[in-house]
Amino acid sequence: MAVRSTPGGVVAGRSTKEAIREAAIELFSDKGFEQTSLREVADAVGITKASLYYHYASKQDLLLAIVDPIIDDLHAVADGLDDVEHGPAGQRAVLTRQVRAMLRHRRTVLMFVRDTTAIARAIANRDEELQDARMRVCRWLAGPGATDEGILRAAAAFQVLTVALGSQELVPEADTELIERVVLDAALGVLGVGPDGADGTEGDSAHHG
Repeated sequence: MAVRSTPGGVVAGRSTKEAIREAAIELFSDKGFEQTSLREVADAVGITKASLYYHYASKQDLLLAIVDPIIDDLHAVADGLDDVEHGPAGQRAVLTRQVRAMLRHRRTVLMFVRDTTAIARAIANRDEELQDARMRVCRWLAGPGATDEGILRAAAAFQVLTVALGSQELVPEADTELIERVVLDAALGVLGVGPDGADGTEGDSAHHG
């Protein structure tokens, strides 16, 4: 465990509530949600189990405190679409926002790998909201009046970005800049947008003829 606690029991530079959440992320990712006790989380932070219950009423509440920010960040990308002008540069900007939102939670997503059922139960009441946000981003990426091919390319590009979520398990030592560049370039390629934000689809072929 890399959680560092002060003699007073609060992780240095963080509130007790945040320290509990960070310790839980590490333990749930390492051991699994079902296999980790709240006493272990409390011990990692340097507080009593009773103190932990003051901040989180149950292990399920603690799990939701970990999962909800992931969904909120992904939803925020969809909510910000109206502020972006559609086009190659805008598509790149939206994909960049999306991949960065995913990268912020790459360590947390190790929990999904170990405890798929537990996580699925935790996000069940927000699954429709999550799917709606995903669909909004995909349709925006495809653009107004998009063809079936355009919609499929947009959905595939979004799916490519999800590699960032699993990158902690795939390449645990890789830095976020490398992951962002590789995943973003791959998604732009699927969408048909050049790395400099230029349109690279066949529809632009007139410029080459």
